[in-house]
Order: sequence, then structure tokens, then C-alpha cells
Amino acid sequence: MTNSAVRRAGRREWTAFTVLLLPLLLVSMDASVLYFAIPAITRELDPSATQQLWIFDSYAFALSGLLITMGSLGDRIGRRRLLLIGAAAFGLASVLAAYAPSAELLIAARILLGIGGATLMPSTLGLVRNLFPDDRQRAQAIGIWSAAMTGGIALGSVMSGVMLNHFWWGSIFLVNVPAMLLLLTLAPVLVPEFKDPAPGRFDLLSVPLSMGAVLPVVYGLKEIAAEGFTAARGLCIGAGLVVGYAFLRRQRSREDAMINRSLFRSRVFGTGIALNAVAAFAALGSAYFTTQYLQSVLGMGTLEAALWSLAPSVAIGAAAPVAGVLARKTDRAYVIAGGFVLAAAGFAMISLVGTDSLWLLLTAAGVLSSGIVTVMSLVSDLALGAAPAEKAGSAASLLETGTEFGGALGMALLGSIGTAVYRADLAGADPAARETLGGAVATAQRLGGPAGERVLALAREAFVHGMAYAALGGAALLLVTAVLAAALLRRSAGPAAAAEGHAAGMPAAEAPAAGAPGLAEAAR
Repeated sequence: MTNSAVRRAGRREWTAFTVLLLPLLLVSMDASVLYFAIPAITRELDPSATQQLWIFDSYAFALSGLLITMGSLGDRIGRRRLLLIGAAAFGLASVLAAYAPSAELLIAARILLGIGGATLMPSTLGLVRNLFPDDRQRAQAIGIWSAAMTGGIALGSVMSGVMLNHFWWGSIFLVNVPAMLLLLTLAPVLVPEFKDPAPGRFDLLSVPLSMGAVLPVVYGLKEIAAEGFTAARGLCIGAGLVVGYAFLRRQRSREDAMINRSLFRSRVFGTGIALNAVAAFAALGSAYFTTQYLQSVLGMGTLEAALWSLAPSVAIGAAAPVAGVLARKTDRAYVIAGGFVLAAAGFAMISLVGTDSLWLLLTAAGVLSSGIVTVMSLVSDLALGAAPAEKAGSAASLLETGTEFGGALGMALLGSIGTAVYRADLAGADPAARETLGGAVATAQRLGGPAGERVLALAREAFVHGMAYAALGGAALLLVTAVLAAALLRRSAGPAAAAEGHAAGMPAAEAPAAGAPGLAEAAR
């Protein structure tokens, strides 16, 4: 069956896809929604420093640790069913978080939100794989999906600032509830069920093994990004890698493995996960510096910085559709490589930013983000298209787990480069000022007068210097990745590659999907 014979999605499928964007936006927004709320939460709940850290991080840890499990579970019990369970859990956890009377309960609610998010994310992207059997339509949908996820992260901090100007801190969680109720109402009507017809038994032991592989590595990388490298953090990452090796050995030896070996029979799938991780590396590694630049170098308030950070979204919104058009006209390997080159150019522009270069920074961020969205939308489409449709949930969860790893590694590695240069430039300065730019700002405020201004000026110069070195390192990595992408995906990612795969019978589950009325799969 050629791609031209595959059923094309109609109005009903596109309407369902619009509904599926609701959980995607909310899950991505919840990653950044606390930025403005922490001062109000601190006044109300009086959390300790450790509790405040966990209020921030528990959501991301729960989400990243359970992605693989939930992707496999959705393939087995049905992705729409898992989507509805996750939506209900996410809504209830949002109410619990909004009215949490203590820091402990708020942390518990954030963990539940992360668990709900882990059910929603792979279900939604897996659904897209089966809602749109046609390669061209699926590429368009995944482009929109990628832009919506990127926009949701930026929108979360802005929305929380606006809400907190009018309501109490719990309101930032309650906005989730109407959207989840709408999803629970519309999804059963618009989104048909889809699951693996022969999933095998669910391997319970693989659940703690997958969490033990992911969580220590993500935690260690995040801690290194925030506080620097220590032996304990290195051991934490090492322990995660050891458990990860045991997890992979188990997946290779079992017929009912949580990660089906058939996913990796196509080189495109494994390459797609790796390229997606590199794109996340660049996205979060650059964000580590740009957010600090806006607030601590230019001295913006949090809401003002969040509003300015929306400016690059204009370029992001156009990147995915343009990438889709180019991918239909030429080998997608070259478009993906071009996306990496464009992102590298954005990093190169960041290396030229001075201590008063708002517009250069925003332009660089727009260029970099456009390249990253180009890569992520095309790579996600390629990887999902290469996976059997009945394993779409597992495929989506692996893509997103790779994104978590790549993002954490980007913040840790590029952050470490920037910090090393910053501290070298401030050798002999006040210890607090030498530690971080935030510490320098606090030191300058304590000193006041010309002495404080001198400390702050030196610290800002050192930060920008460190950011330049980190940006050049990021640009070099992306240029190498561009060459690898073109070499590894050439002729396997051309405009006709997917159609040839269909003709050869590669994605076996496309046939029932094409014959099914309405939507072929259920939500991510």
C-alpha cells in the first residue's frame, strides 16, 4: 500500500487533534508556572529551602521517571483510556495543589501532577501517529504539536504572573481544571480508542528499573547545573547508568519487554531519538543563560522578562510549517541538518551578546529556537513514522525521555562551561559574588554605592563572557550533529521514504488504522 492509498484525515480528526493540544499545553505550562508564585507560596506555607526545591522539581522528576512506563501502559490498555485517566488525575491534583495547606501536601500534589503529565504526554503524541496515517498530514500535525509544546513552556510563566496580579497563588493550578473537564467531555466523542492488539504481559519489574535508570541521571544533571559537580552527584549519575544497563539487558531478554525490540529495527528511529535529545540539549542549555541574562544582567523583573521571552515565539510559529514545506520538496535529512546549522547560528549570535544587547539576544533566541523546532518536528515525525503504529505510545515515550535527558545534560554541561569562565574572571572577588551571578547581585545590593556598582559590572561582564564560551561550545556540537544527521538519515528520510516503507509493509498497524472510521488512535 503506497502512501497515496492511505486514508487522509478529515475535519473530525483535525478537531480531535485540536482537543489533544489542551493537555499538551497544560503539561508544558506546568513546567514553568511556579516562577512567579514561589514568593507568595513562601509567605503562605513557609517551606524550608529543601521543600522549596522539591516544590519546583518534584513535577519534572515524576514526569520524566514515568514516561517509559506510561507509554508502554497506553499501548496495552488503550491510549484514549490512559489519556482520560491522566486527565482526571491531573485535574484532581490541580485542585489539591491549589488548596494545599502545607508545603508537604503541595509537594505531594506536584508529584501527582507529574504522574498525570506522564500519562498525557506519550498518549497524545502516540495518538497523532494513528490519527494521521498520511505522511504529509502527520508532519503538519507534529509541527503544530512541537510549536505548541515550546509555546506552552514560555506561556506558563507569563500566565502565572498575570493570574497572580489578580488572584491568590492557588489560581495558577485551578486554570487546569476547566481544560481537563473539557478534555474528559470531548475526547470520548471525538477520539476513538487505539491499542496494541497483542501487547503481551506487562513487565512490572521493568517499572522500578526504568525509574531507577532515569531519575538518578536527571537529578544528578540538574544538581550539577544548579550547584556544580561533586563526587556525590557523579555517583548519582553513575548509579542511574548502572540501573539503566540492567533495564536494557532485561528489555533485550524478554518477549514481553516494556520497550519492544521492533522499535529499533529501523535506524531512523534510534537516530531520531538521539537527534531529538541533542535538540533539547541546545534548547534548555540556551534557556539556562537567556533567562538569567534578562533578569540579572539587564535587571528586568520576572514578569517583564517572561513577556520579553515571548518575542522569539513569532519565529518559532513559522519554523515548523516552513520546515514541513521544505521537507516535502527535498530530502528531510538535509532540512534537519539545516535546522541544526540554523540553531548553531543562533548560538554564534549569542556569543556576540554584550551586557546591554536585548535585541541581539532576542534575535539570537529566535534564530536558535527556529532551528530547534525545525529539527524536533521533523525528527519526531520521522521516528514515529518508522515505529509500528501499535507501539506508538512506547515510541513517543522514548522520544520524550530522550528530550528530558538532553535538556538536563544541556543545562549541566553548558552551565558548567559558563560557570567555570565566570568564576575564573572573578578570581579574588567576594566568595558569594564569585559563586553565581545571583550572588553577585545580592552582594552589590548589600555593599551599595560605587563599590556595589563595581561588583555588579564585573559580574555581568564575567557572566556574558561565560555565556559566550558556552554558546560557542553549543554551536560546535550542533554543527557536528548537522553533519551526522545528513550522513545517517540521507536516503532514509527523503520525501518518498515513508511511502516506500508503507509499500514494503513496514508499519504493520497502518492497515487497520486506515480502514477504521473516524480517528485511528487515542490521546497522548
